[in-house]
Amino acid sequence: MEKSREEILVDDRELREEIQKKHGKSVEELYYEREKRLYDTITLKIPDRVPVLFCGTYPACKYAGIPFSSVYYDAPAWKNALKRMLVDFAPDGWGNINSGAGTALDILDSNYEWHPGGKLPPDLPHQINEQEYMKEDEYDLFLFDPSDYIIRYWLPRVYNSMKPLAKLPPIMGLGTFVASIVTLFDSPDFEQFAKAMKQAGQEKKKWDKAVGDLNQEMASLGFPQDPFWKMEGGVSPPFSGFSNSFRGFRGVVIDMFRQPDKLKAALEKFLEFRIARAKPAAHQEGKPAVGGAGESHRVSDEFLSINQFEEFVWPYWKRAIQTTFDLGYDVIRMFFEGRRDNQLEYFTEFPKGTFYIRIQETDIFRAKEILGDCACLIGSVPVSLLSTGSPSEVEEYCKKLIETCGKNGGFMLTSSTTGYGEAKPENVKTMIESVEKYGRY
Repeated sequence: MEKSREEILVDDRELREEIQKKHGKSVEELYYEREKRLYDTITLKIPDRVPVLFCGTYPACKYAGIPFSSVYYDAPAWKNALKRMLVDFAPDGWGNINSGAGTALDILDSNYEWHPGGKLPPDLPHQINEQEYMKEDEYDLFLFDPSDYIIRYWLPRVYNSMKPLAKLPPIMGLGTFVASIVTLFDSPDFEQFAKAMKQAGQEKKKWDKAVGDLNQEMASLGFPQDPFWKMEGGVSPPFSGFSNSFRGFRGVVIDMFRQPDKLKAALEKFLEFRIARAKPAAHQEGKPAVGGAGESHRVSDEFLSINQFEEFVWPYWKRAIQTTFDLGYDVIRMFFEGRRDNQLEYFTEFPKGTFYIRIQETDIFRAKEILGDCACLIGSVPVSLLSTGSPSEVEEYCKKLIETCGKNGGFMLTSSTTGYGEAKPENVKTMIESVEKYGRY
């Protein structure tokens, strides 16, 4: 049952009292110390100790004994679970997955992203159902009028609730003759479409109200949000998004050989759009402006050869990075999913202290050697270790990471990825506590 605002405030006041008694400091003092530790590390200054981060959405559910589906259907429950785990474990920064209102997502009926409690069992983390939502012979349609293509082709394939949009004529040709298609909107299909969109909007409003200002609530407990999770702008390069959501990875790889010029034209179109919409950095005194310009998913060593990377990824990625800097951002955050051992040297041409990179399976010790002068690295306790290892094994691994990668600053400790719902709470606790044992400078 959703709690009233008064009940939530009472809960948070009790948590603040518990935190201050535990640490012997006010939540304001703890917030300042932690935030300074994070930003000192990001800018390659040497903090008082190695920071430790925790993206705890699914682990917090497990810790509190509630299903993963709570992340989509019961905002008060998972918020309280996350707060409880943060208070008990006390990391330096927090993050959470970008979920959303499960009821609204159910109404939209996505073929692309499935979530626990919807098309998935309640204790299975969210999954992507990748398909070729854009067909191989549709590049010309997309390149001629991207918005028209997205409305009449892409959306009806991704969302079952939006199938009626496929019946619309070309948007660009309507001009002032919208009256010629009004009978479409009086059809049962469009009536159902309009009803679904209204219901989804109403459910989203309810969800947003239930979630509230999560960042402010966590700050009031002394926990700053990890800057990696703050959506502060920047220019995202196009390859991962296009391969994920439009052609699928299989389709993109085929296109590299059969129609490389059209693939490049589509990537350029996406990049131009993102550059046109990008906003200049907003600076706060004493803090670097952190923007995003990372290729997260489909550009790792497992997927692409170095020649493919140089032809289809790096030119657009490099331009996105440079444009983000030109917009006034001081540091660029990126998630190196998979292995990026073959890509590390590409980033050495940029100035000192310009990247904030989360490492997954890349050799983080080698990454420290190569990028230690230009990047703060975050990582990289394997989720497999957190899920199946013993606390002593976790501690030993964290010690090695801290002592090697933590030298001279520029390193934060965390898990190798964010969706680690099966991590044992005692192992997460050991990971967080290891920085006090081994991470003091």
